[in-house]
Amino acid sequence: MVIPELFSSKLIAWYLRHQRDLPWRQTRDPYKIWLSEVILQQTRVKQGLPYYYAFVEKFPTVFDLARAEEQEVLRLWQGLGYYSRARNLQFTARQIVAQYNGQFPDSYKDLLKLKGIGPYTAAAVASFAYKERVAVLDGNVFRVLSRLYGIDTDIASAAAKPLFSGIANRLIPTKDPDLFNQAIMEFGALQCTPANPDCMFCPFHNECEAFLTGRQAQLPVKSKKGNSRIRYFHYVIFRKDDRGGMRKRDQKDIWNGLHDFYLLEDAALLTTGELMAAEPLLPWTEAVAVEEESVVYTHKLTHQQVQAKFWHIRLNEAADVDKVARDFGLTFVESAQAHHLPKPVLIDNYLKKRVFSLSL
Repeated sequence: MVIPELFSSKLIAWYLRHQRDLPWRQTRDPYKIWLSEVILQQTRVKQGLPYYYAFVEKFPTVFDLARAEEQEVLRLWQGLGYYSRARNLQFTARQIVAQYNGQFPDSYKDLLKLKGIGPYTAAAVASFAYKERVAVLDGNVFRVLSRLYGIDTDIASAAAKPLFSGIANRLIPTKDPDLFNQAIMEFGALQCTPANPDCMFCPFHNECEAFLTGRQAQLPVKSKKGNSRIRYFHYVIFRKDDRGGMRKRDQKDIWNGLHDFYLLEDAALLTTGELMAAEPLLPWTEAVAVEEESVVYTHKLTHQQVQAKFWHIRLNEAADVDKVARDFGLTFVESAQAHHLPKPVLIDNYLKKRVFSLSL
């Protein structure tokens, strides 16, 4: 049987012995706490730390983030995915500056009024910055509670959130609610891990239903996502001297607002002949030369998978670069300029290996 007061005191004692030294745990600044929580929704702590430091260095206050150029924000966010969250991050910063004079609301209820701040982030900021007694609910908390109580409700279902939220809010103590929230998330990250939890040295193995019934591997229950959609991208890199053609994506699709090359999407991978016979490229056959066709690169996203090939195409001396730029929606830039543009990870990784000035 789980006794709330005993559980919270044992959990906090465990946390004080095992917690990781993380920068956002050394501050009550709601801005920095908010930044860390938004970043950590995208990635794990180890991968998120460099992003956190970069954001704090570039935008040390909410005022700095609010007045930044969107391209600067996207460039720092590059690699985290879900770029709409980066835009929401800046929108929220501007809302806080415009409506609250740069001061974060100091309650869970008021934090929820901000665009881009949902229940989890509002609870984290309210708890860690203002010590409000409101429980956080992330993947780690779902896992710990589902195992502790032996709950087989699908955590991806609509019924899960009120169920687990109710339990968490009964367990959270009036004193040190911030420590409790940090502790239960840390416990899930370090002790009650998704695979191979350290049950032997768990302070709760006498109360844990999953351990007592041998169901650690079965809990929590989470429905699987459907099969990923596969898309075939053919990136055409037009090159003239030491410059390459890039464009800003402005359609309602993945990576909106980021920069890549001219893209021809097809239902399958193409040969050189098939690519050059495609309608946008066919009129340019005499003015260009295909220098190289890359191997296939696989890039996995949450609900889709991209199979990409890169085609290096050199414009000959007679080719009108300005017309190419107009026809294909490109801007010709040097490698150093391309480096500073916000790009999808797929493009960034490729450009780190190849530069426009090389003879490919």
